[in-house]
Amino acid sequence: MENNWFKTLISVAVNEMNHALKDSGVLLFFVVVPLLYPLLYAYLYNGETIHEVPVVAVDECHSAESRQFLRKADGTPDLKIISYCADIGEARELIRRHKAYGLIHIPSDFSKELAEGRQATVNTYSDMSGLLYYKALLSGCTQVSLSMNREIKMTRLSGMSDREKEVMTKPIEYDYVAMFNPQNGFCTFLIPAVLILLIQQTMVLGVSLLAGTERERRMKGLEIIGDYNTSPLAILAGRGMCYFIIYSGICLYTLCIVPKMFNLIQLWQPQDIILFCIPYILSCVFFAISISYFVKERESCFLLFVFASVPLLFMSGISWPASNIPAFWKWFSYIFPSTFGINGFVRMTNTGASLYQIRHEYICLWIQTGFYFMMSVMIYIRLFRSDYMPDVKYIRQAALQRINRRKEKIGERVNRIRTKFDR
Repeated sequence: MENNWFKTLISVAVNEMNHALKDSGVLLFFVVVPLLYPLLYAYLYNGETIHEVPVVAVDECHSAESRQFLRKADGTPDLKIISYCADIGEARELIRRHKAYGLIHIPSDFSKELAEGRQATVNTYSDMSGLLYYKALLSGCTQVSLSMNREIKMTRLSGMSDREKEVMTKPIEYDYVAMFNPQNGFCTFLIPAVLILLIQQTMVLGVSLLAGTERERRMKGLEIIGDYNTSPLAILAGRGMCYFIIYSGICLYTLCIVPKMFNLIQLWQPQDIILFCIPYILSCVFFAISISYFVKERESCFLLFVFASVPLLFMSGISWPASNIPAFWKWFSYIFPSTFGINGFVRMTNTGASLYQIRHEYICLWIQTGFYFMMSVMIYIRLFRSDYMPDVKYIRQAALQRINRRKEKIGERVNRIRTKFDR
């Protein structure tokens, strides 16, 4: 009996693999998208940060100090002054035409305020359609203002040595380095989360396509889930094995090879990442099977789940602090394996956390695996029963008869046409 069950499991896994490889839509989500999308995302964001952001300057002071400020701003790696405008109106026109993405405005009393020992101001304006432009403009001008502040303080200190002036102008030495992301890069921050989410989304879409095709064939009487010699558990385990094998290779490529190709941070240990991926893949497999039950047609899976990718990324707490997410959406995000998968993988790969240190996410993934497995078992038991209900069987037999009659009519028409040509 056990031998027959094992043979059924292997047979189902092989058949499901054949169906997946022969279906162009499923092949797209199972192979093409996981292979190409990580390369595309990593390539687009591999620059980490933007440099030489085009900005314009309006210097109403025309003094040595104002020219020094603009010269230093232009010398930073973040900014590039492309034009010196006569007034703010001319500068705004360049920004409106996207010739520049920021404006540095030095008022007419800039050098006067400095000479009289009062605080001077420099106004900056940024195109907020891209936050990275604002970040570059702010960091560049801040760096220049701190440098000029120190120089002004040192010139006003007399009767001191250079070392004493240095201590007076900068009593506490500091060096700003962002933890686990020294270059403040966008790629290091975003790509690990996208890679994990991609695994879940492509699996759900591929499995839903297979389920939609199967449902359409079952309603026409062309296919049944199983027969009296098989069990729902064997069918479920066989299909789960098929998806697990496919995505084991996808995980190796997506989570290990792609980050290596683009020199992304990888601080995980091999044994930890393997043990972490096992429950994540299993939870995604049974989650996808559970979701696919609600797919009535092949195309409906796109409406069901494609739009959810961006909200799931936000709800994971990566792009927005989890502490500021409303309680409802925070609990709602626990439905999806990607929430725990993203947080666990990011901590492992970016901060070098061990499996013990992410035990909360690891245990939650195993809980999700067990929950969605039980749900999948109940779904397959229901499908098995529906295949052998008398009314369902009658409907499918009638549908099959209609299909056969249509084939017979088409065959008769073809024979008539052939007879006319023969005459």
